[in-house]
Amino acid sequence: MSTLRLDSRAGQDADLLIRGAHVFDPREGLDARADILVRGGQVAEIGDALDAPGEVETLDAEGLHAFPAFVDPHVHLRTPGREDEEDIETGTRAAAAGGYCQILAMPNTDPVVDSASILQSLRERAREEARVPTGFLAAITRGQAGHQLTEMAELMDTGAAGFTDDGLPLRDAGVLRQALQYQRLAGGLIALHEEDPTLSGDGVMHEGAVSALLGLAGIPSISESTMIQRDCAIAGFEDARLHLQHLSARESVLAVEQAKQAGVQVTCEVTPHHLCLTDEAVRSLDASRFKMNPPLRSGADREALLRGLRSGTIDCVATDHAPHSREEKEQPFEVAPMGVTGLETAFAALHTHLVLPGVLPLAVIVERMTAGTEPFGLPVPRIARGARADIVLVDLAAEWDVGDAGYESRSSNNAFAGQTLTGRVRMTVADGIVAYRERSFAIGAV
Repeated sequence: MSTLRLDSRAGQDADLLIRGAHVFDPREGLDARADILVRGGQVAEIGDALDAPGEVETLDAEGLHAFPAFVDPHVHLRTPGREDEEDIETGTRAAAAGGYCQILAMPNTDPVVDSASILQSLRERAREEARVPTGFLAAITRGQAGHQLTEMAELMDTGAAGFTDDGLPLRDAGVLRQALQYQRLAGGLIALHEEDPTLSGDGVMHEGAVSALLGLAGIPSISESTMIQRDCAIAGFEDARLHLQHLSARESVLAVEQAKQAGVQVTCEVTPHHLCLTDEAVRSLDASRFKMNPPLRSGADREALLRGLRSGTIDCVATDHAPHSREEKEQPFEVAPMGVTGLETAFAALHTHLVLPGVLPLAVIVERMTAGTEPFGLPVPRIARGARADIVLVDLAAEWDVGDAGYESRSSNNAFAGQTLTGRVRMTVADGIVAYRERSFAIGAV
């Protein structure tokens, strides 16, 4: 069984002294002002008034917080096929600007990532273009058609980070069972987009009071939760592992909670937009910015997601970063494509909507934003002596207007566009290399 390795372009290992930051890593028990010395891309020391050798760059981080950098198990880089919307370079640049040190990309591209040759080509491109370490999930079924399994063992040997038909559900329970059985031989976590198309039909938003008021076809919450119940039952029967993508509904949280209590090996994720927004947003004049699958749901669903994140029923935060061209998103709501970007705004949105009002503590946000690639076999970023430096410096007091200065992403279909958010990434160190530095971030010896 292959050991998962992520790919990124070569860079110089950082030699930095981060002086005077508030170092906050809940897993390591760090919550105090301190200096962090990084030598050769590794955390060499954490302490007070550390000395910097002459060749080490000193960063005045007074007033900033240093967190373990974030990870995202659910990103669409649109490569190959739709590089007009995003590519590996722009997508990972957006990730670095959002404080991310690892991302995993989805295979619903054109062509689909369902063969070793396509996967190998992507990995080679990532070694040339990726600003942060990037992994690629391969499709579960050929062409994501839902019928014939891909060559999972060969794909794992080529470096697949896992398997998913994301964007489409696995309708056929028998195919899912085969995939889970094959998992025992090939390895690789299976991640599922949970939706029953016979229930979601032609829906374009959450089925509820708002959809009825707007006269739009709705997607009922049970289209997600009933598939979760089915798939968790199959995984339990096969003693296999599952990862459930972008939970959105109250019934889904309950189904996952019951599955975990029954001993099913299941993990799951939730997006910042589902945690911060509801279907009321679709009433806006720019409604297509709030069109995604699964859709924004009711206030009760949002409350259930928050409880699930707080309790640990929901394991991690994932952005489901889904770029689309401006022309596509400017179509009428009913025909505009589903999906929103999110890498650059994820932390700021959660900090603004959840931490500052006291809905969730900062520790929960940091822990869940750094947990997303652990189910796929990758280590959780930590600020610890001897660890590779995966660190994000954030100004928790900085206010900024989303979209005013443009985006690092090639696309601008962000659900938080136009909002004033509080909390700004100033610098990201990913796998020991400076991946992002805000232009206005003053650097200099002190």
